[in-house]
Amino acid sequence: MTLKALLAATALSTALGFSASAAELTVGFSQIGSESGWRAAETVVSKAEAKKRNINFKIADAQQKQENQIKAIRSFIAQGVDAIFLAPVVSTGWDSVLKEAKEAQIPVVLLDRDIDPSGKELYLTAVTSDSVHEGAVAGEWLAKTVGTKPCNVVELQGTVGASVAANRKKGFDTAIASHSNIKVVRSQTGDFTRAKGKEVMESFIKAEGGGKNICAVYAHNDDMMVGAIQAMKEAGLKPGKEVLTVSIDAVPDIFKAMAAGEANATVELTPNMAGPAFDAIVAFKTKGTVPPKWIQTESKLYTAADDPQKIYNSKKDLGY
Repeated sequence: MTLKALLAATALSTALGFSASAAELTVGFSQIGSESGWRAAETVVSKAEAKKRNINFKIADAQQKQENQIKAIRSFIAQGVDAIFLAPVVSTGWDSVLKEAKEAQIPVVLLDRDIDPSGKELYLTAVTSDSVHEGAVAGEWLAKTVGTKPCNVVELQGTVGASVAANRKKGFDTAIASHSNIKVVRSQTGDFTRAKGKEVMESFIKAEGGGKNICAVYAHNDDMMVGAIQAMKEAGLKPGKEVLTVSIDAVPDIFKAMAAGEANATVELTPNMAGPAFDAIVAFKTKGTVPPKWIQTESKLYTAADDPQKIYNSKKDLGY
């Protein structure tokens, strides 16, 4: 670090009062809700990570509504918290409230999802997976599995406007683009929920000859896939055998489905976004260490060959 940069960092540290220990910190978390098993697990793990560090942690459940998240952030600002975590339900519409947080000198950390690039100067860092990569891993698995045979795919998208939904679609589409035998014939949002995933899959089955024309289902999360599996079973289809499945998150119930032979593959999204976020905030508050703009978490492909029953048991033990 140059002398000029060192002096600048020291001045920033003094101005923002970097003297608190982790035990003195209060962090507010505007959580999207509990629309999926993964989201519920993220909340459980976040609380555990805060407890490990003796951080006073406040969670506001937005029930999947942006207006509730904006109210929660303003409430956290009024309370004078040391930092705010935000899992944005959609990628746009945050500029005004995040400017308020910045003016109050309260750093904001994004968890799991990003926001529109124009707002990047308004938050400290984003702790997310590479959701484009996740979609690509799912598409590559499908391409390798089906080989050269024709394959009509139906897609269950995440919440409209969510960055993670757009990115998981982009990655998947890119991965299958060079495989002319694989075509996405239907694509519709299932809002990342099990119930909506089931409902949309039922409509796909009706539209595609009772499901006979469907080779595979790609879902942007496991909960929608679990709903889709139920719809397929009720329609007399055999998911995991007659119809291939690939989804994202790696929540316990998808491993239960794999163990039963009703699901084929999932790409893991770790629920521990808060751990790296807390570490970044503590370093920023106590030492003035500015984190990278993006802290990437690891993703991994799991298939039925990975002892799904064992993984299911271990994830349940972790509190999913």
